[in-house]
Amino acid sequence: MSILHTVNKSPFERNNLDSCLGHAQPGDAILLIEDAVFAAMTGTAVAGKIADAAKTFRLHVLGPDLKARGFDPANVVAGVTVVDYGGFVDLAAQNKAVNAWL
Repeated sequence: MSILHTVNKSPFERNNLDSCLGHAQPGDAILLIEDAVFAAMTGTAVAGKIADAAKTFRLHVLGPDLKARGFDPANVVAGVTVVDYGGFVDLAAQNKAVNAWL
């Protein structure tokens, strides 16, 4: 069974997304929350890295956090799934553990 990794810091301020991507195993789920949602947007400096990661990991972004920052879910990098709070709970329940990258 896989692990759910949550990342909450902007990739433009901290390196916790890079650390997560370096330690996660193929098939693990990664959920971008809070300011980490910046990483899920097309046209950013990390969009290519996220698109590549979506080929190895199950990448998700929290929709309410996108909305809170004024982002349109239609502009999320291909391969990243937008989830609501219920989807967050489902991800936590479907994985053997949750690892928060703070």
